[in-house]
Amino acid sequence: MTLALLLEETEKEKMGLGEWIQHHLQDSHEWHLPGLHINLPKFEPIHVLGMQIDLSISLHVVMLWIASLLLILAFWLLFRKQTLVPRGFASVLEGLALFVRDEIAVPNMGEKNGKKMTPYLATVFFFILTLNLMGLVPLFATATGNVSVTAGLAIINFLVTQFQGMRENGVGGYFKALVPGGIPVLLLPIMIPIEILGLFTKPFALAIRLFANMTAGHTVIFALLGLIIVLGSLFVSPVSIAFALFISLMEILIAFIQAYIFTALSALFIGMSMHPEH
Repeated sequence: MTLALLLEETEKEKMGLGEWIQHHLQDSHEWHLPGLHINLPKFEPIHVLGMQIDLSISLHVVMLWIASLLLILAFWLLFRKQTLVPRGFASVLEGLALFVRDEIAVPNMGEKNGKKMTPYLATVFFFILTLNLMGLVPLFATATGNVSVTAGLAIINFLVTQFQGMRENGVGGYFKALVPGGIPVLLLPIMIPIEILGLFTKPFALAIRLFANMTAGHTVIFALLGLIIVLGSLFVSPVSIAFALFISLMEILIAFIQAYIFTALSALFIGMSMHPEH
């Protein structure tokens, strides 16, 4: 967002800095493009078992669709012709996929299971990375800055973790392995609820970690740009813009790091469920 647009919005809507930052971090049903204002469709909530489910199409949902489409097109166009040595951007994608397999999947799950789970983990890595990088492009939004999106990714990983653990050890063996061997019987009423609670704290940590890190960087960038308006002086603009640019460059690195951390922790949790003795 340009400084002129920032000034125009704050003057038009008379927002405080905090409200302006919150407005741009939250999800919305509007998408502002150059010369075009898109109102995304809203539907009536569905009530299921006393819960209200909103299936309206929001801006972050659109970002999820765009990221999926970009990845499908990129891999289809670059790898539709099989070559012995990929070139250009195809070699970058292949290198990242091999990194996920050799440095994340195999070390946490073993050779056999690691290679089987590489397609899932690579999909998670590329999807989160694409969403993170899209948030740095003007006119797009950061879907991973929405806790509903990160919670959805964490829930998928939770289901995959339970499924792989039960498939590897059997349903009974999986739940039996939750409690370490040799625990006194009197401690079982305490240990069993703690271990079951631990199953849910792992995806919770995944969701909040990704959400918080992606939100924090954008908050700092908006706050630095907003200082120009708050202080009402253009003399502070070079410093604010310089720091905002530095944080934006840091955000590129953070986009890769957070995609790696989410994927690595996902692989670790799946590996622990499959091999609880390690």
